[in-house]
This record gives sequence, C-alpha cells and structure tokens, in this order.
Amino acid sequence: MDLFGILAMVGGLALFLYGMQVMGDGLKKTSGGRLETILETLTSNRWKGALLGCAVTAVIQSSSATTVMVVGLVNSGIMKLSQAVGVILGANVGTTVTSWLLSLTGIESENWVIQLFKPSSFSPVIGIIGIGMLMMAKSEKKRDIGTIMVGFAVLMYGMEAMSAAVEPLAGNEKFTSILTMFSHPILGMLAGLVLTAIIQSSSASIGILQAISMSGTLTIGTAIPILMGENIGTAVTAILSSIGASKNARRAALMHLYFCIIKTTFFMVLFYAVNAIVHFPFMTQIATPFIIAIIHSVFNVAAVMIMLPVSDVLVKLALRTLPVTPDETEGTDEEKPLQILDPRFLSSPSFALEQCKTAAGDMAQYAKESLYIAMDLVLDYVPEKAKRVDKLERLVDMYEDQLGSYLVKLSGRTLSNKDSHTLSTLLHCISDFERISDHALNIMQSAEELANKPQQFSAKAREELVVFSAAVKNIMNTAVLVFQNDDLELAQTVEPLEEVIDGLNMEIKRRHIRRLRKGKCTIELGFTFSDITTSYERVADHCSNIAVCLLQVNEDGFDTHEYLERVRDIDNPAFQAQVARFEKKYALPKMKKEDVEALPTVADLGDKVMQPVKLSVLEQESRKKKAGKKEAKDKKKK
Repeated sequence: MDLFGILAMVGGLALFLYGMQVMGDGLKKTSGGRLETILETLTSNRWKGALLGCAVTAVIQSSSATTVMVVGLVNSGIMKLSQAVGVILGANVGTTVTSWLLSLTGIESENWVIQLFKPSSFSPVIGIIGIGMLMMAKSEKKRDIGTIMVGFAVLMYGMEAMSAAVEPLAGNEKFTSILTMFSHPILGMLAGLVLTAIIQSSSASIGILQAISMSGTLTIGTAIPILMGENIGTAVTAILSSIGASKNARRAALMHLYFCIIKTTFFMVLFYAVNAIVHFPFMTQIATPFIIAIIHSVFNVAAVMIMLPVSDVLVKLALRTLPVTPDETEGTDEEKPLQILDPRFLSSPSFALEQCKTAAGDMAQYAKESLYIAMDLVLDYVPEKAKRVDKLERLVDMYEDQLGSYLVKLSGRTLSNKDSHTLSTLLHCISDFERISDHALNIMQSAEELANKPQQFSAKAREELVVFSAAVKNIMNTAVLVFQNDDLELAQTVEPLEEVIDGLNMEIKRRHIRRLRKGKCTIELGFTFSDITTSYERVADHCSNIAVCLLQVNEDGFDTHEYLERVRDIDNPAFQAQVARFEKKYALPKMKKEDVEALPTVADLGDKVMQPVKLSVLEQESRKKKAGKKEAKDKKKK
C-alpha cells in the first residue's frame, strides 16, 4: 500500500468514526433522556435489566456508552450492583446490532433489488434526506432525525472508503503474512484488545475488521481471536470512566471487565481445545462481514444466556476485589441525593438535566422545611428545632454551590430548546431558594433573640404574626409546587398573594408603630418584630421571583418588571379578583375605632419602621453588633 492508499484508509476510518459519533449523539438527543430514565426505573429484575441494556445499546449504538451510563447511575446511588449486572450483560448483546448494519456492505449480487440493500446504494438517499431535514425543518426533533440520517450516511461512506483502500492488499504477500500472524489465538486477541482500547469502541473496531474482511484475505481462523480481544477491549472505557468514582461505581466497571474476561477465556480455551482434536475445516475459509456479524452475535448471546442466571458471581467477585468499608456508609441521607450530579451524565445532557431537576426539587423542599420550622419558632421556640434550621441552611447552600457549578458545565453542551428553558429556570430559581433559606435562618435567630428576652410580643402582635405566617407559608408551598410540577396555571396565583402579603406587611408595621407610641411594646422588641416581618416579606418576594421566572421562560421572555406591570394592571379583573380572595382569607383581626384613628399614615413609616422612635445608645450598639454578625456570615459564605 503506497502513501495515497494509507491516506485513503485513514480518511475512511475518520469518516467512519465521525459518522458513528454523530449518529450516536443524534440518537441520544432524540431520546431526550428517556432511555436513561427507563434504565434507572425498570431494572428490578435481572432479565428485564438485560433486555433494557440490549435495547438501549441497540438504539445508541454503543455498549461502551451504556456501560459508562450504568457506572454513573451506580456512582450516584440510583442503581444497585445487582441491578447493574443485568444491564451490563444485555449491553454486550445490543452492540451486535451495529455489526449487522455494517455487514450490509458485503452484499454482492447482480440483482438490482438486492443491490438496493447495499449501503453504497441507499446511503446517498439517506444523506440527502438528512441534509434536507437539517436545512429546512423547523422542528428540532426533525432536525435531530436529520442528524441521525447524515451520521449514518457518513458512517457507511467511511466503511466503503476503508474497504476500497484495503482491497488492493488482497494480493500483497506481506499483508497476508501479517494477518496469518494474528491467527495465533494470543496474538490475535491482544491485537483486538489494543485496537478497541485505543478507539474506545468495540462497534468501531468490529467495523474495521469487517472492512478488512472485504479484501478477501482475512480467514475465519484469524478473525475469531481478534473478535475475542475486541470483546475484552470494550471494558477499558468503563474502567477509565470509574476512575475517581465511588467504590460501587468501580465495582460496576469491574463486573463488566470480569464478564468480558470470563466469557472470552472460557470460549477460547473450549474452542481451541476442541479445534486441536477435531480441526474445524472452516478455520481457513475467507471471512466476510456477514460471517463476522454472525460469530459476534452468537458468541455474545450465548455468553449472556449462560452468565445471567449466575450473575451474582460477578457481583461477589467485584465485592471481593473491592470490599465494603465503613466509610462508605458515611454521609447523611440528605447529602446523598447530590451524588446524582455525576459528571458522566454530562454526555447525555437531557438525562443530566433530569437529575438536576430532582436535586433542585429536594433543595426546594429543604428551603421550605427550614422556613416552616423557623416561623413556628417565633411563637414557640425549641432549641433542637433551631439547630435543624441551621443545618438545613448549610445544606441548601451546599445544594446551590454544587447545582450551580453542574448547571454551568451542562450549559456548554448541546441542548434542545426545551432543555435550555429548563436549565435557565433552574439557574434562576436555585438562587431564590438559597436566599429563602437565609431568611429562614434570620427568622430563627430573631426567634432565639426573642426567647432570651424577659418580655414577649403582645397578644395582638402574636395574632397578627399568625395570619402573616399563614399567608407566607401558603405562598412558599405554592412556589415549591409550581417549581416541582412546572405548573404554569398555579404560578399565576403567586403574584396576587404576594401583593396581599405586601399589604399585610405594611398594615402590621402601622399597627406596631401605634403600639410603640402607646408604650405597649418596647423598642428592643420592636427591632426583633421588624426583622421578622421584613424577612417574611422578602421570602414572599423570592417566591414571586420563582413563579414569574417559570412564566417568563415559558414565554421566551425575561423582562420581569414589564410582566409584573402587565399583570398588576388595574384593568386586569382576574388578577384583582384573586387579590380580593386572598385579602379576605388573610384578613388581620379587626381593631377598635379609636385604635384605627391612632394608626400612623404610610408616609410616617418612612424607609424604616423605627424611624419615628429615637434610638438609645445601647440600642444602636445592639443593632450594629447584629449587622456585624450578618456581614461576617456573608463574607464567610463568599
């Protein structure tokens, strides 16, 4: 083979590998994470798991990709080793589909009907249709299908190019002698192993072998050991992906490696032992792409049928290699869900985004729990519950840090329009949930400060806080439901309730000023009361942000102020009706006529509730100290 022949071979290989990559990416994108979700939920039975592993691999055209996904699912704690083993075994059967597709290149017949099934005949048609869909289709799903078709056409053209480059070697004695050398079981197996380990795809290495077979110089005796080596080489990808992962993930990769080694060793020993006695006559026959596909399929199907009933042996071998240690049980159940943000999932962006939504949903629930506990502490302080609020606040902070970093990485991947909207929503909302947990911590600290004081809020102040708390709990619960269920209809009820809460906050402050003027409340208690109500109102603002974000992203808009002006318009009867309903539901206790007349005007409130009251030196120092603590805490977070 001269220089130009080598270049033609390398170019064909490049097209082949690129086509396989493009087609696989298109198939993954079209599935929208559904295949991985099925793997996650429907693997309770090992036979069912094997069928799923086979089906998923047949669709995405890569057993390595399926196995890496399984390693990620095990690493994140979603899948157990006993579930993973069935999927891994099934993936080895699913990968045989590729070899059957590639075997079509070996079709030889003068019949024009049969000729239509040759890739050189139908690939141009598929490629033209695919390009047409990419250029003209408006639907993203149709463009993804076009990508798959173009990838397949490029794949087949690469296969044809490799076959054409190798064809002149049919009469080359040096090339024939090299192939004869690989007919030695050990050398052939090592050649297949190294080739697959380098290109990280057993489907691609088998495709190369099928291309070489079209030269007419490859015998079945030479093809078999190379095929066996390729079956072991495919485990290298999973081993590499498990580096730095949890022990369970490494065990899953080891199970795949052990399965490949056991099935290959068993076959090689048995086959060549029988061959030494019987001397199979077909060993010297010329291998074709079709024969290679048959050998590959029969070998893998038989291996799975034999190993699946005793697959527990693979689990035990993995556990024997990497024994369970006490440190594996460390970490709370609350922190474990963050393991689902596995970097391996980034290769399947839609599925990775589903894991982000799950984690963000947990974060929302923790923020809600911390707020509810903190609000209850205002009227009934319990030290143990206060510790729970502090713990939840740190947990929510951790969620925001890890989720935010993961989402930024995910934003660099190719996403559908729907997934881009979801990612944008998550990035906006996790910040609001984190701030809500911060306000919950502030409320808890105010409750703690209140509990340490000799005086308590008056009965009327407590009644007002009960009403205020109920409204804030309602808006928080609604915001969480809107976020988790993507409920746009429910989202429209958040803003009317937020407006009512703003009115409650202003009215409660006016009543509190009246109590201060009449001496029914101390200034020190007034500071605490003001901090609590301000935190309540800020929580409602963040809940409004969450709901508005979902509504705006759904409309492809991000102008929040314009949206709020539109919905709050006085001519919006639906909005005004909802406001009236919430005002009735969260009405404050009625006041006596003389108390109403004594209320300060809104203008009297100014920017601070305590503005009309002259602060003592001691009280000023108290506020400065508290502000210093908050500033130190914020700096520590940053």
